[in-house]
Amino acid sequence: MIIKIKVTPSSSCNKIVGWQENTLKIKIRAPAQKGKANKELINFLSKELDIHKSNIRIMRGYKDKNKLLAVDSDKPLKLPARQEKLL
Repeated sequence: MIIKIKVTPSSSCNKIVGWQENTLKIKIRAPAQKGKANKELINFLSKELDIHKSNIRIMRGYKDKNKLLAVDSDKPLKLPARQEKLL
């Protein structure tokens, strides 16, 4: 599965914020320095999705807040449901 992610580094906590169109917004505590935020993102998602860290790869955006992740899993992923915009 390919997932578009928008990461907000140096946040107060690690948290999945939700969907913004086709992008999953995630807050990460680690700063965006020397790959710390990327490492914490993968650790956080592996726990949240209940899959091994080696099954999550950053395909694009290693040095950007907008990322494209490849997630390999035999079981369904526990991603938050996409909400329709309220008018």
